[in-house]
Amino acid sequence: MTAVMDSEIPIDRGDPNTAALAVQDLKLVYHVRGNPRDVLRGVTFQIRPGEAYGLVGESGCGKSTTAYAALRYLPTNGEITGGQVLADGRNITAMPASELRKFRATDAAMVYQDPVQALNPALKIGKQVAECYRIIGQGKEEAAESALQALTRVHIADPRSVLDRYPHQLSGGMLQRVVIAMGLAGDPKLLVLDEPTTGLDATVEAEVLDLVRELRSQTDAAVLLIAHNLGVIRTMCDRVGVMYAGRMVEEAPADELFDQPRHPYTIGLMNAIPRAGLRKTDRALSTIPGNMPPIGSELRTCVYVDRCPLASDLCRTEVPPIVALNDGRWTRCHHSDQVTEITAPEEKIPLYDAGDKRVLELNHVSKTFRQKGRDIPALVSVDLGFAEGETLGLVGESGSGKSTLAKAMLGVHAADPGSEMVLDGKPMKAEATARRREAIQALQMVFQNPDSALNRSWTVRRILKRTVTTLTGVKGEAADKRVEEIAEAMRLSHHHLDVRPRQLSGGLKQRVAIARAFAGDPRLVVCDEPTSALDVSVQAAILNLLANLQHDERISYLFITHDIGVVRYLADRIAVMYVGRIMEKGATDDLFKGPVHPYTEALLSAVPSVDGVAKERIPLTGEIPTPANPPPGCVFHTRCQYHMPGVCDVEVPPAVEVSPRHIIVCHLPIDQMPTPVKLTKGNGQVVA
Repeated sequence: MTAVMDSEIPIDRGDPNTAALAVQDLKLVYHVRGNPRDVLRGVTFQIRPGEAYGLVGESGCGKSTTAYAALRYLPTNGEITGGQVLADGRNITAMPASELRKFRATDAAMVYQDPVQALNPALKIGKQVAECYRIIGQGKEEAAESALQALTRVHIADPRSVLDRYPHQLSGGMLQRVVIAMGLAGDPKLLVLDEPTTGLDATVEAEVLDLVRELRSQTDAAVLLIAHNLGVIRTMCDRVGVMYAGRMVEEAPADELFDQPRHPYTIGLMNAIPRAGLRKTDRALSTIPGNMPPIGSELRTCVYVDRCPLASDLCRTEVPPIVALNDGRWTRCHHSDQVTEITAPEEKIPLYDAGDKRVLELNHVSKTFRQKGRDIPALVSVDLGFAEGETLGLVGESGSGKSTLAKAMLGVHAADPGSEMVLDGKPMKAEATARRREAIQALQMVFQNPDSALNRSWTVRRILKRTVTTLTGVKGEAADKRVEEIAEAMRLSHHHLDVRPRQLSGGLKQRVAIARAFAGDPRLVVCDEPTSALDVSVQAAILNLLANLQHDERISYLFITHDIGVVRYLADRIAVMYVGRIMEKGATDDLFKGPVHPYTEALLSAVPSVDGVAKERIPLTGEIPTPANPPPGCVFHTRCQYHMPGVCDVEVPPAVEVSPRHIIVCHLPIDQMPTPVKLTKGNGQVVA
């Protein structure tokens, strides 16, 4: 093991002129009010042809800026102040505008996080895809035919009809495939993917990742992948670079980085993930104390020194060396020989015993929308119960009815006549406007995006005080005291109370959203994807917070998420939803041990594993059926590998209790129901 300084980087990365992408000592600033703010502080890495390279790190570390700089997609206030970017030997940073446009059109492509914003809502899909081929020189008819072939290439069902639709008529997974098809129009040598699966459910995410793998093998394209989901990074990438505050702190082959991280920051990220079936009953998730330094901070020595558990006086006075390890991997740390001593804390979460006391009962809850003279049953006879202090996880693909159920519970959408909702033993009205104040107070919600859920022009103190006074009737000094108490419980300081949401980080904004939900002393809180857009370290802090609040306040949760690892960690019970129906419900351990519904099996098999385990994915063919025209019999039979003709497509399946309180709605005999795919490491050890 050899320690050297930055100017003597010992890693043999090969000839940068033959790399698909070579970023060399790249420095970049943003000019803010006339002052340059450092964003990238000498970033260096290479991607070989046919290789997939992952960039990981917390929001604000410079990942996306690096990706945009690689293609010279920079805002007007962005300036490259040092270093260079080479693509197949050509200097991107010095290219004239005309050559740069040609490079982007034919040699490189970028797939953005949100396909809705990447597509023009006023133009049909066919015209937008064909435009990519017109740009590279094809005629109108040839481009139209190429557009059809492009959608076929990305496995879109009925591509000819999709060409004639507008973006709002397609699901998120189909939109992402369209964007990928557009990006691959010129068979690029470099494909940049910036959070391409963040908003997708597990099955669609797996299909998109399979597509990227297939196209990468066909075209030998190099891939630069940025993702918060570290399971995606491990399953997709050959090598991984870890960024912090605009600087690379570690680089290694993917398996080695995840199994044996050698930088304190990387270890902090790994410890924050609920790995290998970790449950809240085992321990609290690890968190990284403090926050990322703001853009433009003067960081003269180690960029991670203020948050590092190994920090010493040496770290505060000298720039850490690059330490060469083996097989081209390296870390940037003064104490790389001590990092193996960093362990996840064994802090226990105090858990409230839910018992049998019911807070809310849903009996035969249905919701039918009327659209263009047709009835669309979005929910069909849903039966669920919430015990005091219990977390019920709700999973299923997009369009399965999860959010509709949440809105029906809250009275935003009035449930159909005959639906019954019982709160603390008392019937609750279907519409929120008809409910008594106690019922409105009892059910609150935490939304996925706090930016759109919080009033940008109000201070945090005013937001919380309004909730307290409106829902509890408490006013004056008593209301101020309640605001202070709830802020302390959420780890919000006095400074946080007196600023506006736009001045806070994503994690702090989500804490404010949770504080607002708890400010009115609710009995049950609906959490709709509250951690999907957060870094793993911030996610861990939010999950710990929710678990501790549950113990202290005896709160029940409905936790809606696409992240199977998160729901496994936090939920006491899980319900699986498909086309507005509950297909399975039971204790979390029962679902992961089996037997399970065939749909549950497919969902669990689609989850990318951060533990490097081998498993067979159960593919789901076709799109989720529309509620306007659900299949007869079992609504899942059109996509089920266990489909029994003459039974599943004719008769509605019965609800079978396979073990106490574990219900599966399926025609299969219990002994023929599948068990979840066992997750095993390369040595055969079962990890989940």
